[in-house]
Amino acid sequence: MATVQKLALLYFGVIAALAAPSDRNNKNNNAKVSSIKRISLGPRPYWLVDQMDEGPLKQKLAACSDKEPRRSDWSIGHRGGGTLQFPEHTNESVIAGSRMGAGIQECDVTFTKDKQLVCRHAQCDLHTTTNVVAIPELNAKCTVPFRPATSSSNGTVIIATAKCCTSDFSLDEIKQLCAKMDAFNPRATTPEEYLEGTALWRTDLYAKACSRVPTLKEHIALVDGLGLKFTPELKTPDVPMPYQGNYTQAHFAQQMIDEFKAAGIKPERVWAQSFLYDDVLYWLEAEPKFGKQAVLLDESGDEPGTFPTAVASLKKYAAAGVKIVAPPLPYLVTVDNRGKIVPSAYAIEAKRLRLKIITWSLERSGWLGDGTAGGYYFASIANVTNGEGDVYNLLHVLAQDVGVIGVFSDWSATVTYYANCFGLK
Repeated sequence: MATVQKLALLYFGVIAALAAPSDRNNKNNNAKVSSIKRISLGPRPYWLVDQMDEGPLKQKLAACSDKEPRRSDWSIGHRGGGTLQFPEHTNESVIAGSRMGAGIQECDVTFTKDKQLVCRHAQCDLHTTTNVVAIPELNAKCTVPFRPATSSSNGTVIIATAKCCTSDFSLDEIKQLCAKMDAFNPRATTPEEYLEGTALWRTDLYAKACSRVPTLKEHIALVDGLGLKFTPELKTPDVPMPYQGNYTQAHFAQQMIDEFKAAGIKPERVWAQSFLYDDVLYWLEAEPKFGKQAVLLDESGDEPGTFPTAVASLKKYAAAGVKIVAPPLPYLVTVDNRGKIVPSAYAIEAKRLRLKIITWSLERSGWLGDGTAGGYYFASIANVTNGEGDVYNLLHVLAQDVGVIGVFSDWSATVTYYANCFGLK
């Protein structure tokens, strides 16, 4: 594994070459693709293994270095799965994540002013994920058009602001936008400066081509062409519902399912997600074939003192017929008095109730060894997180002790490597 450190230098160049030629210059998300026959992981998983502390897990993972990688449903593409380097929810991110072995692909679903469904992480994130503020006629239509940073007389900086929502624009207008890495420059004095701010551990290297915001229909066509499965997330609206007087939350939830039905996608290929409990209840009642593997996303334990309530609520979810819950990574693990990562009270209770578990999101934390210990996503094990290889210590407990059925990742190769090494299909 010593040569892996040298390969790490190639990390940011390898996966770019894996984008399908038909997609590379595509401006309208009409790329025609076929199922990917050969999975390429690039150097990152091997580099991460090389960074691990010596021990049985490192030996096991290192022994898998020459294994031919295969696609795995345990590896879920978060916003495409190439998001560490490619703008999220773009063809490029989906294809990169798919070439790295993601078996399931995500589209976060929200709606436009004319009630068309598009893939965006949040209804109101266009100002940080696209170039909308740099297009004057569209910036003017934003809920809050770009406002430059200013300095007060006492030297206090008032940061630059903007708020641009999919519901501010028609689909035709959104199709004029170019996707970018999710970031902004709070000290920007011009729209162009506001588009900057990408984290140092990400890159703008592949964000210069204009990738259009995909519709859900386009996403379905792309992922279906790749021969993969789907996990669409119905995003909680940022505008009051019913929207425009008659577009209810139930209409929104049904419209998302209807687009899969119209495309001829079988329900067993779709894991519909929502943070709203009522959305999952709606699917269980109105669309039981899709509802039986609907996923309840859960971040109800984030606020101080609320984690015990989040654990207790699992009983209610199970009694209502929910089969799968998806909490963030730190909900599922803790550290025992010997300094060992072990399942949390949440994980133990979910297992007792026979709830299946999916978790999110790996490779979204930046550097693990820079003193931040991985931030939010490693918060419950921060005292034993001190290096990049610790990502595999976490994955190992999630797989072997918690028993999760899938892991969302911003860089699919990391999860795919582990899944292949341990035979997780």
